[in-house]
Amino acid sequence: MAKGLLVTYVLWAVGGPVGLHHLYLGRDSHALLWMLTLGGGGVGWLWEFWKLPGFVAQANRAQGQRQSSRGGTPPVSLIRFAAQVIVGIYFGLVALISLSFMASFYIVGLPLAVGLGVLLVAAVGNQTSDVKNTLGAAFLTSPVFYGRSIAILPISVVASITAQKHRRYKASAVSETLSVRLYRLSLAYLAFTGPLAYSAFCNTAATLSYVAETLGSLLSWFSFFPLLGRLMESVLLLPYRIWRLLVGDHGFSSGYFQEWEKLYEFVRSFQDEKRQLAYQVLGLLEGATNEDIHQRYRELVKIWHPDHNPHQTEEAQRHFLEIQAAYEALSPPRKLRGF
Repeated sequence: MAKGLLVTYVLWAVGGPVGLHHLYLGRDSHALLWMLTLGGGGVGWLWEFWKLPGFVAQANRAQGQRQSSRGGTPPVSLIRFAAQVIVGIYFGLVALISLSFMASFYIVGLPLAVGLGVLLVAAVGNQTSDVKNTLGAAFLTSPVFYGRSIAILPISVVASITAQKHRRYKASAVSETLSVRLYRLSLAYLAFTGPLAYSAFCNTAATLSYVAETLGSLLSWFSFFPLLGRLMESVLLLPYRIWRLLVGDHGFSSGYFQEWEKLYEFVRSFQDEKRQLAYQVLGLLEGATNEDIHQRYRELVKIWHPDHNPHQTEEAQRHFLEIQAAYEALSPPRKLRGF
């Protein structure tokens, strides 16, 4: 069935940021990309207004050429290359926030996440790229910057260059039912958002801290390019500024990093209260050394271990868990050790 331009525009207006019009046109990779980035932060969604006629024509042309495969190599696109780098960084940052507790994160998790982000953009429209070479480039680059968050940038750039080098047109595919396509998109969406949602809801304070640290690292990459750094800062602060405008508060300052400082202040105050309570649980004065904290922890663990208190198991279990939590609060966060 031929795709209609009017229907496409209606779907673009109603559910464009989540890729409904791309789903209608059979552009599943583009639809998934929009689902994960909310239409490229809204910018890509608005920019598509003038490109929808071309998308519809391409979809109808592809339907009429199901049995033929297109030869040759697609032309180089600087926009696609830039999008590959940006989405690769985005996927890497999300992985850094939600998966950096993995023992082999910087060897397996990070390059895999960045490479998949690059490949997702490479598969938008009628193009694709070689999965093996793109992921291979990401995995080979990762050990060079092992343990540093800045690794996201070179991994994304190298993987994007490799994806551009091995770009090709998609082969003709067998038409699939909508239910099968939705099932595949749902699995991909859950694979991306599941770990992040778990980290945000089950470890909220730590996640806020990781977000602040990660965004701080991202902005520090652009310290040598002030104009680019200011542009990146404006993009990151755009949702906050829109929210402030919607609620009617026009008095916020335009000082650099002011909004991020509020996030840092919230995290810092939250952590300060948690550390004060931890000192009370361990019976130590604020500012105790790491040796004092470790020694006191070992002493209390011996006293309140449930195996040593069979006559008051429940109370011992409660004290034991409090001591464990206090010791964790006063120890360097595991996830931040990789930065």
